[in-house]
Amino acid sequence: MSLESAISFFIAIFIFGITPGPGVFAILAKAMVEGARRCFLLALGMVVSDIVYLILACLGLAAIAEHWGGLFTAIRWAGAAYLIYLGVKLFTTKPDLNMAATQAGKGSRASLEFAQGFLISASNPKVILFYIAFLPTFMDLTVLSSADIALASALTLIALMAGLMLIAYAAHWASARLQSEKSVKRLNQTAGGIMIGAGAYLAARS
Repeated sequence: MSLESAISFFIAIFIFGITPGPGVFAILAKAMVEGARRCFLLALGMVVSDIVYLILACLGLAAIAEHWGGLFTAIRWAGAAYLIYLGVKLFTTKPDLNMAATQAGKGSRASLEFAQGFLISASNPKVILFYIAFLPTFMDLTVLSSADIALASALTLIALMAGLMLIAYAAHWASARLQSEKSVKRLNQTAGGIMIGAGAYLAARS
């Protein structure tokens, strides 16, 4: 991959990363209530899943998306159910100005946040098809080397994490301007509604 291709690839992946979807909506909802830092492992889980798909696409294993359709359907439903559960919990949480930054994630563990992010991204096998159509624009897949795959994976990691964390910090900055109990309640309901919507969207996808 040439320098020009690498830069173009990075920019394209960054734009892809901030395109609205279940993952972005989950980041938005979590950042609005728990803060941007608590979104890091959630975002990392999503990105690691994307990189797995990227590598599979590079290796020409697109058939996995077709042959393992039942598994991906089960994963999608599990991810959707978890998002909806978190959204309902967030929507019904009573306002507490002293605990507003952590109320939605109380009791959650870092490992679960990573798994949640991985699940959200892994539930969409069409991502691998996107990479298969996308990668030939920037590299010749017929002469792909392990160094090319490593570079593409590193660029994807940096670009997606930058995009998702930018969204997280922007959402947290906006929510930090809200200080009254009424505004916190509306924040919880908005974030919960976003997460429920993300779960419903994930479940409805074919």
